Amino acid sequence: MRVALFDFDGTLYANETFPILMDHLKNHPIYHAKYNRFLRSILLPYIGSKLKIYPEAKMREHSMQIYLSALDQLSKQELDTYFEEIADKMRPNFNQQVMARLEQHINNHDHVILISGAYTPLFQSAAKGLRFDTIIGTDIPLQAQHVDSKSPIYHVQASRKRMKINTALANKEIDWSNSFAYADSYADLPVFELVGNPVAVRPEPQLKSVAEASGWEII
Repeated sequence: MRVALFDFDGTLYANETFPILMDHLKNHPIYHAKYNRFLRSILLPYIGSKLKIYPEAKMREHSMQIYLSALDQLSKQELDTYFEEIADKMRPNFNQQVMARLEQHINNHDHVILISGAYTPLFQSAAKGLRFDTIIGTDIPLQAQHVDSKSPIYHVQASRKRMKINTALANKEIDWSNSFAYADSYADLPVFELVGNPVAVRPEPQLKSVAEASGWEII
């Protein structure tokens, strides 16, 4: 079985998820009052990451955890509504070249996987109607069907993506040499290394250098 692995941020979705999450919270008619507290909470880790004294991966996970504080105790239905509002804004910005590749892989009967560090229910909603066989993301802790921001999240990024992929495909015979991976970030190198056909999508500079040196396809 061949697989086709698709990243979400910067790949299927042409932009980054976190800015649209921040904008939606800032302008939300009900939850906007929580925006300033959220912004203050992420400011020091963000500055630290820019100064290279706080790991960027840790900053991203920390920011995702803090964002949930603004949604604490929302019911699952309220959470789904909140993310659907964001998903509606995302869909017009899907990368059409990547969408065409997705359709090709579906027609070729490849096992297509969407994997991202974004919140799982958000990109499940954004990708509604797209025929992914497996969707892997950062799950939101729930307690009695309400958001539990006190429980730690497991942010799916970098090598964690590879671990999650291997777990999802356990006991399946995979033709990795003829499989594909699509992503935009150097942090996705562990995913690219799984397949025989890495495709860098609008790659950031560090990934672009690797892709050019390795002769990978670049979209």
